[in-house]
Amino acid sequence: MSNVIQALKVDSTVRKSLIEKVTLFKGKKILVLGDVGVDEYIMGAVKRISPEAPVPVLEVENEDKRLGLAANVAQNVVSMGGEVKLVSVIGSDSGAEILQQLLKNSGVSFEYLVQDSKRPTTRKTRVMTGQHHLVRVDHEIRKSLSSQSEALLLSVVEKNISDVDVVVLEDYAKGILSQSLIEKVVILAQKHKKFLMVDPHQTKFAEFYKGVDLIKPNYNEALALTQIHEDHIEDFSERVLHVGRALQKMTGAKQVVLTQGKEGMTIFSQNNVTQVPTFAKKVFDVTGAGDTVIAALALGIASGVDLAEACMIANFAAGVVVAKVGCVPCEIKELVNSINTLGN
Repeated sequence: MSNVIQALKVDSTVRKSLIEKVTLFKGKKILVLGDVGVDEYIMGAVKRISPEAPVPVLEVENEDKRLGLAANVAQNVVSMGGEVKLVSVIGSDSGAEILQQLLKNSGVSFEYLVQDSKRPTTRKTRVMTGQHHLVRVDHEIRKSLSSQSEALLLSVVEKNISDVDVVVLEDYAKGILSQSLIEKVVILAQKHKKFLMVDPHQTKFAEFYKGVDLIKPNYNEALALTQIHEDHIEDFSERVLHVGRALQKMTGAKQVVLTQGKEGMTIFSQNNVTQVPTFAKKVFDVTGAGDTVIAALALGIASGVDLAEACMIANFAAGVVVAKVGCVPCEIKELVNSINTLGN
């Protein structure tokens, strides 16, 4: 097994080819299964301390609500030209109403969402002044689904998996994805010959995702999933190789895409290892960038694009969203412009 990492270079010919590949995204169907939520922002100015308690008083100037978690993956699939079936569990509450309206505004159907009145819809409210967070208020339950809700969720996947090109598991550890559910989805994906990819959560162990075709963690998540300590790696210069191959072996995944922020991505595909550069010029907020990356990867794979090219497209898409604040979709025109200009 080679320790040589092939570094990809992006010239004008490659950029032209990538833009042509992006046009193939149109109409590709992706099923996204995972935790969904709403990101709320309450912004304003602090000019005084409350007379009731020693806390700042925020004079509200603006409020914003955005799709978060797997819902952000779904809106990115749509914004980049694909079609999406978003499968998840929501509550019977005001958070669910907000989420459904935001999905409607983004062109994402909410007909595949299962309602569970015993669980609140995940909602994270950030109270801010400028770039300073005063407090965050979370409405959520992170325990596993009831057996009834999980059965309903699986039935939705079973009814719709034959109609999609790629299945994405988006794990934010809010309780939607149990190991038994993943095992059943793996069987369904294999039965219907659908490519199955996962964006994992670092609180799980690598074998939790056994049977997926592709896993996309960042480097720190990969360390946690494999329970490898950097201090135990003899040659520190080969730490990415060591961790990526361990993850490949433990999950049985044919491909591992290891994201590393400004260092780009490393692709492990069978015995080959490839390094993809990053293309971001300005980084204001990395929130949701991973969602954009896996949405672009899913569309690339669904379109028959080579994984290395799909990763380059995904990095260009990430370069668009990190220049903005919060979870936002990458629009197809922005992606094409990014491919033409970023990194030049």
